[in-house]
Amino acid sequence: MTTVARLLLDRVEQRPDLRLGVAGDLVRLDEAVATALSGAELLADSGLRPGSRIAVTAGTSTDQLVFWMACQLAGVEVAMVNPTYPDDLLGEMFEQLRPDAVAAGLPEDLGPAARGQRSVWGYDGLREGSLHRDGEQHGLATSSRAAPAGLSADPLSVAGYQHTSGTTGLPKFCAQSHTYFRALGRFIADALCIGPDDRVYAPLPSFHINPFGYGFVGGLTAGADVVMATRFSASDFWPTVLREGITVMFLHAPPVEILKRRTTPQDAQGHAVRAMFFTDVDFLDTFGIGVGLSGYGSTEAAGLCHTWTWRRGDRPDVPEGASRVGGTVRHDVEAKVDDDGQILVRGREPGILFSGYRGADGLVPATDDEGWFATGDLGRMDEQGRLVFLERMAESIRVKGEFVPIGHVEQVHAQVGALRDLAVWKRDGPLGGDEVVLYAVCDEVPLDEVRAVGAGLPPFMRPAAVARVAGLPRDAAAGKVQRRRLVDVPVLEWVSL
Repeated sequence: MTTVARLLLDRVEQRPDLRLGVAGDLVRLDEAVATALSGAELLADSGLRPGSRIAVTAGTSTDQLVFWMACQLAGVEVAMVNPTYPDDLLGEMFEQLRPDAVAAGLPEDLGPAARGQRSVWGYDGLREGSLHRDGEQHGLATSSRAAPAGLSADPLSVAGYQHTSGTTGLPKFCAQSHTYFRALGRFIADALCIGPDDRVYAPLPSFHINPFGYGFVGGLTAGADVVMATRFSASDFWPTVLREGITVMFLHAPPVEILKRRTTPQDAQGHAVRAMFFTDVDFLDTFGIGVGLSGYGSTEAAGLCHTWTWRRGDRPDVPEGASRVGGTVRHDVEAKVDDDGQILVRGREPGILFSGYRGADGLVPATDDEGWFATGDLGRMDEQGRLVFLERMAESIRVKGEFVPIGHVEQVHAQVGALRDLAVWKRDGPLGGDEVVLYAVCDEVPLDEVRAVGAGLPPFMRPAAVARVAGLPRDAAAGKVQRRRLVDVPVLEWVSL
């Protein structure tokens, strides 16, 4: 493997007219890289060297993507940070990251925790020829360096950081090597057969591995156009897909469910999408897409370490219905399930998994002596040796000794059209132990329909009650339900089942 900087320069030679950026604001790759090379020189002249860390704390924009390229060409490690986090939380996170600089579109967009760091950058106007640093505007000159420092970086050195969602504690910064990004990009490009004739759409925040690793880096690896978005919008989703001529798209499970509920095949009529991740057969059948992937992975676990291929019309018979999160291990990863049911993964070569968590004193390794990473997830292997993901160990439900597959129970109840959003969680049962609860966003609980779909489940999987709520707590990165916060959500009405 080589560096991300090498990927950028190689793609300029092979497809200079590749277009990338946020929908409505795309730029040619050769122009973006020329700007990034000048930006990299300014970063170096300011004292940021290979191994320096810069935290980008802002929403997705085309200038942000070009700035990320500049950092990669300069050999500067880039941490992509959720800009919606409260300032005190960001302050705690920065204590672990210890950035040498922070950046956003405009410096004034940064809160006190970010402005208190050693150097503050603003990249709005980057493509117009300037960067803001510590209150001053600096013009870019054409790069005079024969080779940017990022080209000579060790492929196993850190290219950047993305943080966990922090649903069980302080979000942790996962260190990602150049090899990590290059291997993930190649795997995604191969798995979906993405090529230069494709146009990729990844409309999720860039601080999450799905849009950034799969969509942006995967698309660049394949030489495809890459279209991103400032945020996911169900109402604007299909119009953008149609307008931009999207052929491959990257989503996550929550947006897929939102689109199934809030949009129709008529909204998508005339689309050119041929493949996607993340999906299930219901989505493929509903919107007329030929093939897609679901899978299992995490920022730590190689980004995406298992995949399951779906084709329109497929109906694979998999217990628990959990094949939508799991599948076959990718070629450069090994996986197993230990005696406690926990999923373990290991890269077949260095750099495939993340490199550890960033702490105040440096990288903290997260693998054992044999290179295995304990994911904290429960799973099992099916008869064909494919992984079936069950649930987070910290978010499991057991009723009368039986494990409740949360994802499957949610899928079953998603058939009830009146439920605009839903999540399964637990409460203490009257006789001790867990009891399943369905949290639902709806105008009125459709009691008969909920009972009807639940009747097809084993008794231990059936919700004991419905909690009608105004909304569910979801993290801003992937839209995942933060289940442990459900107990604090005001319940408008309890309905016993």
